[in-house]
Amino acid sequence: MANLKEIRNRISSVSSTMQITSAMKMVSAAKLKKAQDAITAMRPYSNKLSELLQSLSATLDESSGSKFAEQREVENVLVVAITSNRGLCGAFNSNIIKQTQHLINSVYASKNVSVLAIGKKANDAFAKQDRVIANKSEIFDNLTFDNVSEIAEMLMEEFVAGTYDKIEIVYNHFKNAATQIIITEQFLPIVPVEADDSVNLDYVFEPSKLEIVEELIPKSLKTQLYKGIRDSFASEHGARMTAMHKATDNATELRDQLKLTYNKARQAAITNEILEIVGGAEALNN
Repeated sequence: MANLKEIRNRISSVSSTMQITSAMKMVSAAKLKKAQDAITAMRPYSNKLSELLQSLSATLDESSGSKFAEQREVENVLVVAITSNRGLCGAFNSNIIKQTQHLINSVYASKNVSVLAIGKKANDAFAKQDRVIANKSEIFDNLTFDNVSEIAEMLMEEFVAGTYDKIEIVYNHFKNAATQIIITEQFLPIVPVEADDSVNLDYVFEPSKLEIVEELIPKSLKTQLYKGIRDSFASEHGARMTAMHKATDNATELRDQLKLTYNKARQAAITNEILEIVGGAEALNN
């Protein structure tokens, strides 16, 4: 049986770990509420903007298509991998890295694939493969629409210049605190939508419909990227809260088991001492 001192040290160590994980769980829960409110409030606007853009784009002639909708033969692909800057959030980061690796090795195996890392974990994973063109981990220090817009503008410029023929975004979609869904979303070129005759767009456009679409597209792309990063940010705190909750439960269970083991060992030691005393007393009497 283990030494009593060793068991006491293990109990102390597990208790300290349990306090840390419990504190991290509470911190993540507080941050999750704010992040969840932000993404929940943003989704209706983002969805409506995309719906409006698609409805307008579907009614335009092919000859008046946007430069952001140009379909080219895919040779150079850019994958925007959105992870976190810190760990201790379960499989949150590894799932994004695996999906990005799947795109590199399978979907675009014969293409030139580069990675734009948003989050230190993505940068650490793909920098070793010499695929990272830029690391935008600092975006989480001040996550605002204006800061994300700068990244979106850079992506749009690279696409228009022909540096990349296709740009994909990989991120965690926030469903609830315990569930995150891996999303692979095409950023550029804009996915063409077939015209729907059932949609009535009998409106007067001022200025022209084409000018409105050209104005909406950059705004829609910026919103799309911002929504993806916001989704990932909320998912990170949800994943960390869940991971720390499980870690706290496991630490509590282990601590209770160690305490039981300690009490058994202590009882055995006391029993042995009593037997030795009784045996010594009987030897003296004889």
